[in-house]
Amino acid sequence: MTGQALRFTKLSLTLLCVGALGACSKADRTADTAAARTDSAAGRVDSAATTTGAMANDSANRANASAGSWTNDHLFGYVHNADNGEIALGKLASTKATNSMVKAFGAQMVKDHQAMMKDAHALMSKVKASVDSTWDDAKDLANDGNEKLKELNGKEKGADWDKNYIESQVDMHQRVLDKLQDAVKNNTDTTVTAALSKATAKVQEHLTKAQSIKAGLK
Repeated sequence: MTGQALRFTKLSLTLLCVGALGACSKADRTADTAAARTDSAAGRVDSAATTTGAMANDSANRANASAGSWTNDHLFGYVHNADNGEIALGKLASTKATNSMVKAFGAQMVKDHQAMMKDAHALMSKVKASVDSTWDDAKDLANDGNEKLKELNGKEKGADWDKNYIESQVDMHQRVLDKLQDAVKNNTDTTVTAALSKATAKVQEHLTKAQSIKAGLK
């Protein structure tokens, strides 16, 4: 073989190797790209599955929380805090109020809510429940009642005091009434529900009277 032919043969072999390497490299890149796309798609599927699962769990948790919010222990805790607050504020109003109707209303709150508390404790023993006054609604009610008691204790007696007390009574009884009506609908213990209906009627009576007194105050 001549020198020229030998050089031509080497050149051809070199080009073939380069072409083969290029083809392999292209194939590898194609395979890598396909794998990356598969991984990306799998990641999206996993992400979607995780999101869907989290949403389902969150929805279930909310449903469970709603269904279990009016357990007997929660209910008696809420009623206990409501009665305690009304008794404390009523005692203050019966001595500090200057309007005779406001003073009488305060005295009535003490009497009625002491009787309601006695009935609630008797029923609680009957259904073997306890007072859970630490859950959010009961705790918020107690805290707000304590704040109002502190405010009225530090306020000078007079027409403004009477108006402040009665306005708070309208707000508080409306708040408790709404909660008790919700509890009547969602509590499954028929014995407790019957007592709740009675208590709800009494709170409605208090609310109506407080609204009437408020309307007559200047």
